[in-house]
Amino acid sequence: MQAKTPEQSKTTMTDMVLPSETNPLNNLFGGELLARMDRAASIAARRHSRRIVVTASVNHVAFNRAVPLGSVVTVEAKVSRAFNTSMEIYIDVWMEDRESGARTKANEAIYTFVAVDETGRPVKVPEVTPETNIEIARFEAALRRKQLSLLLAGKIKPSDATELKALFD
Repeated sequence: MQAKTPEQSKTTMTDMVLPSETNPLNNLFGGELLARMDRAASIAARRHSRRIVVTASVNHVAFNRAVPLGSVVTVEAKVSRAFNTSMEIYIDVWMEDRESGARTKANEAIYTFVAVDETGRPVKVPEVTPETNIEIARFEAALRRKQLSLLLAGKIKPSDATELKALFD
């Protein structure tokens, strides 16, 4: 199985915020943004693995900026690291200024997807070969995030979280 770059899984979805998608303050519902991010991440995971994929977890979501009614929103998703059958997907959300066209990062998230066969059993996925500085940083941090998640879930012992321990040595 040949390794792939994050760029090969890149998924970009652009849409406008409509009135039915907003809260009483006329900002995009958080749940609507989560759904958009999940769809983009799903496509990125499928592009990387070329398999059926399922959402395993939403590891991190930051709602840093409100996204107002009428805004043009772009969700960009890339596989940041692949493990045996799972893939971490890093998602950046951009908001476009209506008048100047300038893009501002509004939100970000990290999802985990698992590739499965037709019966729902997990299957192996290709490795990731990061190329840019940000891809390398996200790739390296992904193992720490995975170990932290496993540690908090009680699936590994603290002594086995070698990448986390290295932060404090």
